Amino acid sequence: MRVTIIGAGPAGLYSAILIRRARPDTVVCIHEQNPPDATFGFGVVFSDQALSFLRTDDPETASLIEPHMMRWSDITVAHLGENIRIDGVGFSAIGRLELLYLLQQRAREFGVEPVYGQTISDPAELGECDLLIGADGVNSVVRNTTMNDFGASINNLGNWFVWYGAECGFETLTQTFVDTVHGPMTAHHYPYAPGRSTFIVEMTGETFAAAGLAQMTEQEYRIRCETWFTATLGDAKLVPNNSIWRRFPDLSCARWHVGNRVLVGDALHTAHFSIGSGTRLALEDVVALVDALRSQEWKIGPALREYQEKRQPILRKFTTAAALSAAWYEGFGKYMALDPNRFALSYIRRAGRIDADRLRALCPNFVGALEGCGIAWKEIE
Repeated sequence: MRVTIIGAGPAGLYSAILIRRARPDTVVCIHEQNPPDATFGFGVVFSDQALSFLRTDDPETASLIEPHMMRWSDITVAHLGENIRIDGVGFSAIGRLELLYLLQQRAREFGVEPVYGQTISDPAELGECDLLIGADGVNSVVRNTTMNDFGASINNLGNWFVWYGAECGFETLTQTFVDTVHGPMTAHHYPYAPGRSTFIVEMTGETFAAAGLAQMTEQEYRIRCETWFTATLGDAKLVPNNSIWRRFPDLSCARWHVGNRVLVGDALHTAHFSIGSGTRLALEDVVALVDALRSQEWKIGPALREYQEKRQPILRKFTTAAALSAAWYEGFGKYMALDPNRFALSYIRRAGRIDADRLRALCPNFVGALEGCGIAWKEIE
């Protein structure tokens, strides 16, 4: 059996690992347009719950990755000069490049060495294969060459964001909200290595236009971002890496497979970064795909149908929550009139996954603080 994978990010590498692990006689070839040390962004964050699938399905890979991760508990919401801690959710994070190196190492253990620096305009250039996996991201050539066949839909959301690193550490995953002369802004930031953090600045289209950011160079708007978030960054500097302003692409596909071509990860779907599940969802897609291949005894047609039938309802729960979270961020300025505790409550319930009973069970200290302030948290939606 011959499998061709386009994309050597986490989803592509993990596809090769699991396929070779399940069926060692498979010939697996990975093709990637970038060099092996290229990655965009800085850190990848997982909730403890999100990591549980990796420990269960592939303990060897989990054991390779987990020693390199930073861990913390709680979320912090910074608003109106106060830091509100929301307890009950543990997180782990790792540098994107470090994760990539570890998965490359794991792939080599199974005899897979990607071909790097290869730009592909049409998958047909690669010749015949039994299965072609598109793990090539939101601009997927596998999807775009037959976009109508996949029933792909992609629309940009209204907010603008820019992705930076920061030369400092933070105790927790933190959401900082500031009101500027141009309008409200927010930063998503979390540590991924000692003294290093991811730092994403986001704002509405109105604020973006009022600040004149479209007319600035990267260095100019980086300095502006450092100024707007001086209280958070202190003397630390922001670190660029393809740090351009963009709007989030909301992507979905009605069909996940066409012939022997199948999509995984961001080539198939996106989930807003405010729920921090992009890499997790991509890896879970791969697990579901390989499970279906094994279940159908490596018969491609039946396996790809099973992959979509079983995985799609599970994925829909996350993408629905991501859409609700994105909608909250699209209008976050209107919530900033709330006092810090009520604002934090609105934030933690934004994705519709935490009702009052679950909030009390998951975040007892936060709920206790709300009750201490006389907030009727059960009635607030």
